[in-house]
Amino acid sequence: MADATPGSGGESTLSGRFFDAAIGLLRRVRDEEAESVAAAGAAVADTVAAGGRLFAFGAGHSSLAAQDVVYRAGGLALVNLLAVPGVVGVDVMPATLGSALERVDGLAGAVLDSSPARAGDVLIIVSLSGRNALPVEMAMNARALGLKVIGVTSVAYAEETKSRHASGTFLRDHCDVVLDSKIAVGDAELTHEGVEAPFAPASTVVTSALMQAMMAAATEALVARGVEPPLLRSGNVDGGHEWNGRVMDAYADRIFFRH
Repeated sequence: MADATPGSGGESTLSGRFFDAAIGLLRRVRDEEAESVAAAGAAVADTVAAGGRLFAFGAGHSSLAAQDVVYRAGGLALVNLLAVPGVVGVDVMPATLGSALERVDGLAGAVLDSSPARAGDVLIIVSLSGRNALPVEMAMNARALGLKVIGVTSVAYAEETKSRHASGTFLRDHCDVVLDSKIAVGDAELTHEGVEAPFAPASTVVTSALMQAMMAAATEALVARGVEPPLLRSGNVDGGHEWNGRVMDAYADRIFFRH
């Protein structure tokens, strides 16, 4: 956490110090998570090449990073959002309901049972803390169904907090590959004199970067195998809609966000 109080570099702007903190975290995950990113990319590429499907899930603000790889210009067309009604948080009233739903036992199993996910697919689960029932059970149930699970989380929470799941385990304990965002418990990078609470969370920046790095690694792995990555183009460039239409038609049985 970057301290922005006078006498400790406080002459810098708070916005500048946030950029410094975020850049520092991005450098850490680039250097320290390189093997895990490559492994996650290989798992995605394996699934694409084998005819499988890709799913991404996140609750609360973690859903932002999951959404960032779905129906995305420059992204793989096969990534589908595994939606759980209400858990995005800000799409329901009161917003606190989303947080409450993350702690409901059995919800993950019901969602997976009614989803198109099947053995051989990949499920990417994004959860900063990885301590609530929903992401833990989502990973457990997905693996029981034969899916490969990639977890994007902060390992610090598993080391410094208690699980809220009956098993006492965290998301990281039920994944085939774990990407550690390195975010400190509390998800706030700055403090400042006169401000009681720490502020300026960086988890969305870092987690989204990890997600895109994983997709880049998957693209690289597919090209190395001679497989053309099913990538989408921006609809705001000439020919983009036509390109995307062809990709979606070619992979219609593996894309669920268009039906």
